Amino acid sequence: MATLKLSPADLQLDVAPGTPLQDVLFPQGVEFPCGGRGHCKGCRVKVLKGQLPVGEDEKILLTPGERESGWRLACRHSMPGELELELAQWEAAILSDQTAFAFTPRAGLGIAMDLGSTTIAAQLLDLTTGNVLAVQTMLNAQARHGGDIMSRVEFALHGGQMELQRLVREQLGEMASRLLKANLKFKQQNSKLNRVVIVGNTVMHHLFCGVNIAPMAAHPFQPQQPGRCKFSPGELGWDLPDGVVVEFLPCLGGFVGSDILAGIVACGLHASHELMALMDLGTNGEVVVGNREKILCTSTAAGPAFEGARISQGMRAATGAISEVTVEAGLISGRVLGGGEARGLCGSGLVDAVAAGLELNWIQPNGHMANRGEMPLAGPVCLRPRDVRELQLAKGAIAAGLKILAKQFGITIHDLKKVHLAGAFGNYISRASAKKIGLLRMPLANVVPAGNTALLGAKFALFEDAEKWDAIAQRVQHISLNDDESFQDIYAEEMGFPAAV
Repeated sequence: MATLKLSPADLQLDVAPGTPLQDVLFPQGVEFPCGGRGHCKGCRVKVLKGQLPVGEDEKILLTPGERESGWRLACRHSMPGELELELAQWEAAILSDQTAFAFTPRAGLGIAMDLGSTTIAAQLLDLTTGNVLAVQTMLNAQARHGGDIMSRVEFALHGGQMELQRLVREQLGEMASRLLKANLKFKQQNSKLNRVVIVGNTVMHHLFCGVNIAPMAAHPFQPQQPGRCKFSPGELGWDLPDGVVVEFLPCLGGFVGSDILAGIVACGLHASHELMALMDLGTNGEVVVGNREKILCTSTAAGPAFEGARISQGMRAATGAISEVTVEAGLISGRVLGGGEARGLCGSGLVDAVAAGLELNWIQPNGHMANRGEMPLAGPVCLRPRDVRELQLAKGAIAAGLKILAKQFGITIHDLKKVHLAGAFGNYISRASAKKIGLLRMPLANVVPAGNTALLGAKFALFEDAEKWDAIAQRVQHISLNDDESFQDIYAEEMGFPAAV
């Protein structure tokens, strides 16, 4: 074994020489946005001691100055022997849930799991009281093979589906075991685990359940087996008591999964007399409009920008990310998560930065930067024209999706009584900035940060029969935006920024 020292994390690991650095660093929080293919610079590390020879990919992606300073791409190297690296201390800000809700008591314990593409949140509940007994949050281990959904699909199609299935099943099984052990630590031995409910997007559903992912790689992107999947712990290789039922709730169509079904129930949209909307902006972007009479949903390829992907200095909301940008006396100022030097720009910071640029007239309504090649934000982090373009594409798709669903009801978005913003991005985004860039064009009084509705909905499901959820899923109609003749025109309109708000 050789010693790997990580700075400034102050970690020292024993690693077998020849082990891919990707396998060692990912559990420590280092991201591999392109799945370790050497297509991006997201996994840069600086060699402080030891040797990592410059590879061909690094000659293309890294500048001569970066290479001379010791910067390398972690995904291109294996452990050579004794090594010391500098890396950012990435700490995930994973959104959990502590919302109180009404329920009919049941005996025993239950586990609710929100299987996100980037992060996983799980809670152990006492089903007699509804109390949360233990919580686990982690980065999704599959992310080492790609930060976004389509990177994961591509890896699966090239022989990696079983590997992705193994990773996620093992990870969720380990999380469930740790939840039970934490419960025993607090002397709750007499309660028996009865049920585990999992929610996630369609790709996560297929990868966990062992469903062929190929139909999700090409138009019309229709899932092969979108329904509820049921397992025993033995089938999954989980160390849980016999008799526990593990269920992955059903998908709604296309890329809209059971996490959105859970959100519909958590927000009460399915039982509402008034028309409401649910917008979940994460690695993918999903939109729902409806009430107790009718529910429509759709998905858009919007999430990568909101998660910091495809942004020149983008990163997720973690230590070192600029998460908030404000204008004071004509000057830009950025708030950095965790303090210290800015290392990148996350989704909420991106929205703020563009809103600030519009306020200062540095960015025009068509997205062009006025007489600027870049816009300094904090430290070495800047906003560049391509970043503005990525945000235009993302917010245009989301806004167009919402407008088209509203049109199906014969209303405008201003007629929606409430719009729930779900997920981590929806929870932390500045609603004022979102309106300034045209992502939210309705009255802000109608827009409500809803938190982790996927996890909350999964907890609801622990107290109800699975057949009820199947029935709700069957009420939801999936709309493919590509099949709507007006989509391209509305999309083009929504890509621009409002001239004045």
